Formats: sequence, structure tokens, C-alpha cells
Amino acid sequence: MVYVSNFFTEKSLCTQPLNFQQEKSTPPAKLLLQCVKNFSAPMPERFKKIRGAKPKGVANRNRGLKWIRQNAVEGVVYFADDDNTYDVRLFNEMRNTQKVSMWPVGLCTRTGLSTPIVKNGQLIGFYDGWIAGRKFPVDMAGFAVSVKFLLERPDAKMPYKPGFEEDGFLRTLAPFEPHQIELKADNCTKILVWHTQTKKNEPSLKVDKEKYKNTNILRLKDIIV
Repeated sequence: MVYVSNFFTEKSLCTQPLNFQQEKSTPPAKLLLQCVKNFSAPMPERFKKIRGAKPKGVANRNRGLKWIRQNAVEGVVYFADDDNTYDVRLFNEMRNTQKVSMWPVGLCTRTGLSTPIVKNGQLIGFYDGWIAGRKFPVDMAGFAVSVKFLLERPDAKMPYKPGFEEDGFLRTLAPFEPHQIELKADNCTKILVWHTQTKKNEPSLKVDKEKYKNTNILRLKDIIV
């Protein structure tokens, strides 16, 4: 999903802001079909054939980025998904993004969270169940990018690399470093989006209270338990 200025398009399907004054003679189904046709972006065949994890959703998101570059001059880009649950306050949080903003994401995993680690109002690292050498170990639902900032980086795109889609995309926004991240959700102490799954899940792992003393992690863990 792409959020641009004041309209939303799920997984980059729509090609223009929703207009409730459209001609009544245009059937909604026809408009939706046009959206799907314009943004049809199947996974390249070479990636369909690989064994194991596949880079799902990358083609759609890159097609959405292409459309933004051709049609938008301001707003905020946000990649959403149909298996996430959103607090509407999240969209107001991201609205004023100047470069890249981030916030915590609740997960149905043993870690239970993916979030920047914040201490005394400053980013000091990342908390995620799978760091894997990533410079930006964050969940897809945990960041937004200013359209203006994106347009200044014409080569920015998402890589076809399973597990590294977020990190790869954020790296292509260079020059951009972690210390430039705009921390949202009350200095990353609130969870306004959950990556939800219908499955039985064990309680989240306990954290090292001494290690994360005076950081947002302890407060977030109290929320998710």
C-alpha cells in the first residue's frame, strides 16, 4: 500500500486519488479493473523458480514507486499490507515525515517486536528477531518515506532479495544514515501497527532489563506481554 498526501492505494493498485464526485455512469467495478490493470506487476519468472523463500510483493511495490515518481510531488510513501492491523493514529504520525520516519511494529513472534531502540530521545540501535547483518533491521510496516526525499533519489527501489527487502530499499535512499531517522509514536513507545497472523503464539521472550534499562524496549514489552 502506498500513502501519498491524502489518499491511499492498497498495494499500489489505484492510479489516482479517490474522487467521490466521479461520474455516476462509471461502475465501481470498472474503475477497480482499471486500477488493477495499470498496476499489474507479477513477480519476474526467474524469481518464481528459485527454491525456498521468494521476494513476494517486490514487483508491486516497485511499480508503485514508479507511479509516484511520475505523478506525485509531495506526500508520504508507506508500504502497507492486508495482514497488518492499523491504529488510525499511525497515519497522522507519518504525515509530517521529512525524510524517513520509523515506529514500533507488534509481531506474532517470540521476539514480539520490531522497533528502533531509543534512549534519552536518541536512536541507539534496533530490536528485531532477525538482525542478520542488516543496516536497517526493520519491518515493512515500521517506516515511511517522504515523497520529496524519494524523488531526490531516482535509483531507490526494493531488491528481489527475500528477507532483505526493507533493508535493501532503505539503503538505496543513500545518502541516508540511521541517525537521521525521525522517531514517531511518542519516541517509539507506542505500538500503532501489528503484523497480525491467525496462529497460536508463545508469549514473547523476556528481555534483559539491565541491557535495555532506560530504553523504550521495557515499556513496549509491558504493552505486548
